[in-house]
Formats: sequence, structure tokens, C-alpha cells
Amino acid sequence: MQLPLILGVDVAKSSLVGVFHGQSGAGRSLANSSGAISALLAELPAGSIVAMEATGSHHRLLAQMAHAAGMRVYVLNARDVYYYAKALSGRAKTDRLDAAVIARYAAEHHARLHPWQPAAGVEQQLHELLQRRACVTRLLVSLRQTLGDVASLQTARLQLEDGFERFFEELDSQLQALVASDARLGCGVARLRTITGFGPQASVALGALLSRIEFANADALVAYSGLDPRPCDSGQHRGQRRLSKRGPAWLRRQMYLVAFAASHSKALGPLYKSIKAKGFAPTQALVILARKLLRVAFAVWNARTDFDPLRLQPNSA
Repeated sequence: MQLPLILGVDVAKSSLVGVFHGQSGAGRSLANSSGAISALLAELPAGSIVAMEATGSHHRLLAQMAHAAGMRVYVLNARDVYYYAKALSGRAKTDRLDAAVIARYAAEHHARLHPWQPAAGVEQQLHELLQRRACVTRLLVSLRQTLGDVASLQTARLQLEDGFERFFEELDSQLQALVASDARLGCGVARLRTITGFGPQASVALGALLSRIEFANADALVAYSGLDPRPCDSGQHRGQRRLSKRGPAWLRRQMYLVAFAASHSKALGPLYKSIKAKGFAPTQALVILARKLLRVAFAVWNARTDFDPLRLQPNSA
């Protein structure tokens, strides 16, 4: 079967470089602006494939406009494309070559890729605010690490942290207002709050994710999070399992914090201890508990029922 036209695009903040799969040439450079993108898309037949890497927020305009123009859009995991490019043993790296690799990756793997879909209004706003919150949280952590051992700057540091806290209060207030504006989302977030360890931030974050992406099953959600163990076996050798870490880092961090809170609760503390009793280190036990709670979140969201802690007994670990 003949493939549709495939355009691979290397995305930067202010510019784009596009290369068509299977076509020679220097590629096409254009501004990362609505006018330039509109002119490019007008030249493509409907149903063409437009592929790009996820690049924070810089790829969104292209993805949204290509989808609205009737194209099949793939936003690729940058890590997957990086290792794919290494496997091709390229001797150079330019924007044009990167775009060509993206086009080739889409051509070879499009059958198993999930087309990108734009989020709805409230879900998109939640997604963007949560991303901003994660970015500011990283800045706060960096601030504490940078100034934590400078005694003469502790007063100034605490003043800065007070500003951060006021910012988080305002942002969290906006998140709660968005959740309350959508009845289905509000009910789902309320059910997630019944899960031991889930606070307001984790419930909103998971609710926004589960309302934005329809996962086929709990395994798909775990794989998306990057909390799935990756085997490394060869012949009779059974290698050490490590997390794939393929998904968003904010989700893994959030679930780790949820597991940490749950491990200190009366309801799930015994489960955490039973996991450790099997020989797992504390961090490993928390990751296992986080994975279990992510599966619980999927079940609670889809079954539309509150969490029952009796379903997570130590003998199920």
C-alpha cells in the first residue's frame, strides 16, 4: 500500500525545517508562525502525515494547525527519535538531517503510533497550567539547592520562597476553578481524591491526563508514565530491571510523592512494609507502590467508584 505524503519537521522556537520522506533536496525552512505554517500546509494534500518531536510548547502551533487542516499528526517522543538516529549511524547532525530522520521514523513506525489529538478547552488549559506549575517547581528546587548553604542569604531566600508559595496558591486556585467548571471532570477528580495518598494537586493532574487521553487499559497508562520495568535479558542471563522512564517526568514525580504519602498512612502503610519485606529497597518499594496506585487511579476513574483500601491488601503486593 502506498504511503501518504510524509513531512518530517525539525522544530525550534522561531523556525521550522521540513523534509519530505523519500524526496531528495535541501529541505524547506520557514518561520514558526501561523502565516508561514498556513502557507506550507496549503500545499499538502489532506491526509498527509506531519511528524515532529515534542519540544515543550514550540511544536504546538504546527500540530494544532496541521490537525485542523486535515493532516495526520504525530508528535514523537524525542528520546525514541534520538536512539533511532543513533542506530542509523549518521555522521553529521543538522536541522535538515534531523527532519529527514523524523520523516523516516514516521514512515517506518506510523502503523503503531497514535495520532496526535488536540485537547478540549478546559483540558488544554489544565494541561498548560500544570506544565507551568511543574516548571516553576523545578525553579524552586534549583533555588533551594543554589542558596541553601549560603548563610548570609537565607533571609532573602525565604522571601523568594514566600513569593513562590503565593504564586502556587494563585495557580492552584485557577486549577480548582477550571475543574469545578466541568461537571464530569469535577466528579472524576473528587473520586481520585478518595485514593489514599492523593491530594488536590495529584488528583487534578491525573484527572486532567485521564480526561485528555483515553488509555486502553491500566498497562497503557503505566507504560505512558514510564513507571513500567524494562527487562534486560539475554539467554540464561536475567538482567536488572530498570524503569523505562519514557513518559513525562512530572507524572513519575507526582506518583512517587503520592506513594510516599500513602506509605505513611494507616490504610496502605502495611502494604508498603510488605513490599519492602520481599527484599526491595525503600525507593524500589515506593516505585512499586506508585505503580499500583496508578492502576488504582485508572480503575477508579473508569469504574466511577470511590477507592476501597481493602482491595489493596499486603497479600496482593
